[in-house]
Amino acid sequence: MQPDLKKLAEEYWQDELEASPLDALLLGIHDYDELMDDASRAFEDARIAELRNYVAKAAAFDPNELSADDNITREVLMFEAGTRADMLETREAEMDVNHTMGIQALLPVLFPQFPIDEPKHARAMLKKYTAMGVWFDQMTDRLRSGVANGMTPVAGTVEKTVAQIDSHLAEDPAESVFMTIRNPGTFSEEQTAAWREDLADIVRTEIYPAYQRHRDYIAEHVLPASRSEDKPGICHLAGGEEWYSRAIKRYTSVDLTADEIHEIGLAQIDKLNDDYRELGAEALGTSELEEIFDRLRNDPALRFNTGEEVRAASEAALAKAKAAMGDWFGRLPQADCLVQETPSGPQAFYFPPATDGSRPGSFYVNTSDPNAWKRYEMEALAYHEGIPGHHLQLAIAQELEGIPEFRKHASVTAYAEGWGLYTERLADEMGLYAGPLERIGMLSADSLRAGRLVVDTGIHAKGWTRQQAIDFFASNSPQSLSGVAEEVDRYIGVPGQALAYMIGRLEIVRMRREAEETMGDRFDIKGFHDTVLCSGLVPLGTLDRMVKEWASA
Repeated sequence: MQPDLKKLAEEYWQDELEASPLDALLLGIHDYDELMDDASRAFEDARIAELRNYVAKAAAFDPNELSADDNITREVLMFEAGTRADMLETREAEMDVNHTMGIQALLPVLFPQFPIDEPKHARAMLKKYTAMGVWFDQMTDRLRSGVANGMTPVAGTVEKTVAQIDSHLAEDPAESVFMTIRNPGTFSEEQTAAWREDLADIVRTEIYPAYQRHRDYIAEHVLPASRSEDKPGICHLAGGEEWYSRAIKRYTSVDLTADEIHEIGLAQIDKLNDDYRELGAEALGTSELEEIFDRLRNDPALRFNTGEEVRAASEAALAKAKAAMGDWFGRLPQADCLVQETPSGPQAFYFPPATDGSRPGSFYVNTSDPNAWKRYEMEALAYHEGIPGHHLQLAIAQELEGIPEFRKHASVTAYAEGWGLYTERLADEMGLYAGPLERIGMLSADSLRAGRLVVDTGIHAKGWTRQQAIDFFASNSPQSLSGVAEEVDRYIGVPGQALAYMIGRLEIVRMRREAEETMGDRFDIKGFHDTVLCSGLVPLGTLDRMVKEWASA
């Protein structure tokens, strides 16, 4: 690698880790164990300036004088730092109250992931826990600015967030989510008990009081100032149009307008309806779209009854995928992927392995309400979140050698989620789905992602009400009505993120199709997949160039 660019990439990665000690710890990097993230406006302003400086320095390199891999590094760095700074400038932290993706929803997942393997890691946690009280107070200060500036969330999500925090605060500090941190393996039983007692005391005296202050400010000040369900989109806020434009670029990495994305979503829904009619006749004995959706939504026989059933179905799907992946991928991950249950947070998600090998990749399923899970959708979800989806993508990225570390962990949502959605259809090519009903689950997942293009842009660019968004989804997908409402609330809380899935998938499919046309009989599916997966996480424009270069080489 060009020495100056290598140095810049290393500096950027170290700054990223220092800026978020929580992320560093979750990756298994212990350099910042005693520190906590800084949620203050002053830190945010300084971080924006730093990120802009990295963009300027990367842009100064002449791409014609760089190697192919160095050009990838340059482009990823410019995209990452530039779009991250763009989003920080929207001051979204000032209205960050979100019951689906907020910190209080993720706490039960975060703490068990902390890799506490040595005595020094355990001792460092005492200082990190003490700093968490300051962190909650900083987040409260940001919300205070939001109320003063008219930057407030929607009332429904505020009420649900308060209820989530109340459930945490009702727990004994010694038995709270903050104490789900795993025990150091090298401690004796007495040492472990003393350490946990010290942690619990910090939770009781530092974290809980700040968490309570955070909760009270949300309930007493944010809620009265919050927006109604008739104006859930950021288009109703000052600067909302520019915010959404930046969110589209950050989450899709392509240059599309909200109107263009809206129309793409509508076109995808029309195509899916034809697929439903064809598969519905085979799996359900009817080609009537309304009847198909009703059966998929309401037939109790199509639902799970216990969390154990959900987990078993997930594990069975992953086992099939593990057995077949060698025929479709040249590079396979060394880290394993396991299924884990969680009682809160998103319905399902993937958590990558720790870089030090102390933790495998995990496909998490929320089993708090097993009956909310439909049997026919489990396989598609397992392939998306686990294998051949996010696990192959993210575990392989972490295990790559010879590329800058930041590229292994870049936050390029359209690449990550586009790949996950691409693999749901790839699983069909691989012959993984058990039958036509499970293949309808693949269509159901597509309906969700296509509908997101319409609904997210409808809410945030076209001024749709929450009910308009719910009604559209309910009419154009087999999602349950409660599931539809939760999905819509998620899009309200994180503008633009939901666009990444289908836009990313469509772009990857286009790249593959063009490579097949260019190469003809020379096209090799393993080679295509390795080209997509073996350079770390990249913006879609960079990936397009990489695939074209591979196809024409």
